[in-house]
Amino acid sequence: MQNPKEHWEKVYQTKQPDAVSWFQEHATRSLELIRSVGPSLQANVMDVGGGASTLVDDLLSNGFHNVSVLDLSASALEIAHQRLGAAGDCVTWLAGDICTVDLPDHAYDIWHDRAVFHFLTDPADRAAYVRQVMKAVKPGGHVIVATFAPDGPEQCSGLPVARYAPGELHQEFGPSFELLEHMSEEHKTPWGAVQHFVYCHCLKPH
Repeated sequence: MQNPKEHWEKVYQTKQPDAVSWFQEHATRSLELIRSVGPSLQANVMDVGGGASTLVDDLLSNGFHNVSVLDLSASALEIAHQRLGAAGDCVTWLAGDICTVDLPDHAYDIWHDRAVFHFLTDPADRAAYVRQVMKAVKPGGHVIVATFAPDGPEQCSGLPVARYAPGELHQEFGPSFELLEHMSEEHKTPWGAVQHFVYCHCLKPH
């Protein structure tokens, strides 16, 4: 079986960024949530699984200065960096596995993920992910995670995924995380199919 890093490197080396199911010309819902909670434009924002997403472009154009993008695929990050040109030089690009990568302690005001958590079908990986959130997000920081909804697809990019109702997603992080809001999204793929997502916005405990 191909390991996850090889899988994602192949995806981004063989497909155009706008030819994958998760492509959004603008990650409008994510941007709106981040803008609504950003304590200031100096907020440290982490986009987990950001890959070649245009969210980083829109964060920079909205004035956010401290943005980090993490992805398993270095090829995906290079696509985004090249697209941004010199503007991308101020972004912290991190290639690694979110479950094991070494992240700084209490560094981020806002943690955003629309790409990774639903691929963690092993409970041990989900527990490792939550430990990373506990380590890297500032006490009282905002955690915004989107996954496929219960009626979303059962696979993505040929890989199995987990699907969540809002309460189930919140439960993965635990009752110490305060659920501020949740919402749904109908994502339209580049070929017109509709995928249902759920977003949960929590506060990390102090």
